[in-house]
Amino acid sequence: MQIERLVQMVFYIANHGHVTAKELSVFFHVSTRTIYRDINTLSIAGIPVVSVKGTGGGISLMDGYTIDKSLLSKEEWQSVCQGLQILQATKFPDAEMALSKIGAVFRNASELKWLDVDFSYWGSDEKEKIKISDLQYAILNKHVISFHYFNSELKESVRTIEPLRLLFKSHAWYMTGYCRCREEIRNFRLSRVKHLTVLPEIFERELSLDDSPVSECREQCEIPVFKLKFSPEIAHRLYDEFREDQICLCGDGYYYVTIQYDLNNWTFHYLLSFGKYVEVLEPEAARVMLREQAADIVKLYT
Repeated sequence: MQIERLVQMVFYIANHGHVTAKELSVFFHVSTRTIYRDINTLSIAGIPVVSVKGTGGGISLMDGYTIDKSLLSKEEWQSVCQGLQILQATKFPDAEMALSKIGAVFRNASELKWLDVDFSYWGSDEKEKIKISDLQYAILNKHVISFHYFNSELKESVRTIEPLRLLFKSHAWYMTGYCRCREEIRNFRLSRVKHLTVLPEIFERELSLDDSPVSECREQCEIPVFKLKFSPEIAHRLYDEFREDQICLCGDGYYYVTIQYDLNNWTFHYLLSFGKYVEVLEPEAARVMLREQAADIVKLYT
């Protein structure tokens, strides 16, 4: 334990340049007396640690001392840092210390701050970050999980899953896993996963290239093509929610979007979120269903 702390201490001091014994004691959860003993041990071992007492003093490494950085180019270092920062966002146990070590090697900690990764959604609490961390642990260690799940119709069910992969797709995080209830590989949107529990049971299943979640297995020709007409007032949302090749700005000033959607409540609730600024041109069945839903809304206010 002491040897590990001593190694980490060298990287920490190299990364921060100038620290206090109090700062080190808080970071390593030991007393300042232990810190001073560690500094003495490092000096005996040949590490040029300088300790200056009094106001303006502190602990640093002798000027000119650097840790060998020949194994990584700067570009490779930046790639490693990005990966570690993503791990840090999932609360991976040793990511912060690893970042500290990498920063110490290149003596340029400021470059570590250009990227901030947060998997939780706006307004969420700390539990969302813990959920990601728990899923990461379950996937890497092959633990079965259970949770309450709300589908697109907001129907609640309890699922037991063998988690296989985390997937970021279309502005949202999903977990791919084998659902023991449905007996098939499925995708689950993380924002709808509640009361996640990592179970002690271990599974053996691997995710193969042939394992496609059922939500992705449907033939594209089975899904209706929607043609939508958007007013210029809502243009700020279009490029956030549709691909550029799906959007066409015509001479009349309106935006036309062609996209495939299922004829279900999720689709109509989504289209209603655009209010009066969207008109469904095709298919006719969608126009009828949307008109019926709009009529039901009108009834609430008459």
